[in-house]
Amino acid sequence: MPGASAKRGGPLSLQPSPAIQRQAGSAPAPGSHATDLLPFLRQCAGAPGSSNRKPSQPQRRVAVIGSGISGLSAAWALREQAQVTLFEAGDYFGGHTHTVDVELAGQSHGVDTGFLVFNERTYPLLIELFERLDVAVAASDMSFSVQLPQQGLEWSGSNLNSVFAQRSNLLRPAFWGMLADLLRFNKLCTRLAEQGMESALAQPIGEFLKENRFGEAFRDWYLLPMVACIWSCPTSQMLSFPISTLIRFCHNHGLLQVADRPQWFTVQGGAKHYVQKMLAQLKDARLHSPVLSVSRLAGGGARVQTAQGSEEFDAVILACHSDQSLRLLDQPSPAERQVLGAIAYHRNRAVLHTDSQLLPQRPLAWAAWNYEHGGAVKGQEKQAVCLHYLLNRLQPLPWQQPVIVSLNPVREPRSQTVLGEYDYAHPVFDRAAVAAQSRIAELQGQGGLWYCGAWTRYGFHEDGLLSGLGVAKRLLESWAAQERA
Repeated sequence: MPGASAKRGGPLSLQPSPAIQRQAGSAPAPGSHATDLLPFLRQCAGAPGSSNRKPSQPQRRVAVIGSGISGLSAAWALREQAQVTLFEAGDYFGGHTHTVDVELAGQSHGVDTGFLVFNERTYPLLIELFERLDVAVAASDMSFSVQLPQQGLEWSGSNLNSVFAQRSNLLRPAFWGMLADLLRFNKLCTRLAEQGMESALAQPIGEFLKENRFGEAFRDWYLLPMVACIWSCPTSQMLSFPISTLIRFCHNHGLLQVADRPQWFTVQGGAKHYVQKMLAQLKDARLHSPVLSVSRLAGGGARVQTAQGSEEFDAVILACHSDQSLRLLDQPSPAERQVLGAIAYHRNRAVLHTDSQLLPQRPLAWAAWNYEHGGAVKGQEKQAVCLHYLLNRLQPLPWQQPVIVSLNPVREPRSQTVLGEYDYAHPVFDRAAVAAQSRIAELQGQGGLWYCGAWTRYGFHEDGLLSGLGVAKRLLESWAAQERA
């Protein structure tokens, strides 16, 4: 794949292994989720005019609300089969795909503040989409560091030298205990995953750690920082996540392995390039067009109300966050209230800046993902957890100067270094959310309404693409069934 090479992570870096041997009766292999949808994606990427609609049939109208990866993929997949209108409330298309053009030292370049990385093993749909769209990619670095100033601790998982970037950790028994627990945790969870046993573990992460006697150092210095990097949620929420969700995700992404790391990738020049290529194939994409309400019609279909008026559609795909979808419904059903209302969201403030003082004190400990815990701030635990993404490690940028996205910074970057500030929301995958996910199929197609989003699975880009394509495919199948009836 094209793009500059990136530094590779070492034994403890946040990167997946290329393969995990499966045993009989084990869980599905990573990437198996794409089996049914890859042919559909390839069909959608075919030449224009590939519609299966008969000339005598009127073209159906479909509204897609939300232009993140789920909404974009649904609209793109339906573009030849229906008259699609894409509604976006904000001032840019892409949702969590948000590329910002930055000029430093006389050079302008796009940097990503949301979606950043993917790999060939667990993102097969995204890989296929990018190949079909001819999107250039570049190698990325997925190393990981932890800084806990109140405990005087810094370490990075890039390699053995950076693990002990703070040399005093060599003399800290708790640090060695953390490393021992890390290996024990990986071994235990790998066994549970390969035997397909993790699905029975509904207990919260916190209880699982206590039951299996994992130490506080492992919990606070490694596991919770890693989970924070993955799901961008505060400690209090992470401990309530079902351990099954964590085991399944980490196993699929190879995070339980300590060797044979494959390469991760990023979009060359910024992820906006794939968004632009998809938008170019849509005829009706509306920016600054917030939907006010969605109401079902007695004769079928639904009405979409905006500030400009109302329009009627044969189907409406709500591709926004589940709580946003629920607020838009004029008369939600009991099932919609229960499912869409069960998923909570954590708001995250992202600051784009160049202040390297927020990174670990020792440059040897700098990594692509840098977790910091500054202790409780005015009694609010969620304000005490932050992440610093060193974009120079994640993307090939033309500058030597560090460019950083800080999520919920506990120390504010100096004002003269700030390049932008953005707000994102991430789903909280607690037991209520996981239970709600199992009921999403009940909602699909009822009264002409469909739901998709990364929130339907693990919350990542591949999940959003899977959801958007899946809804588009099922909608087309429902139309085909109606025509046969």
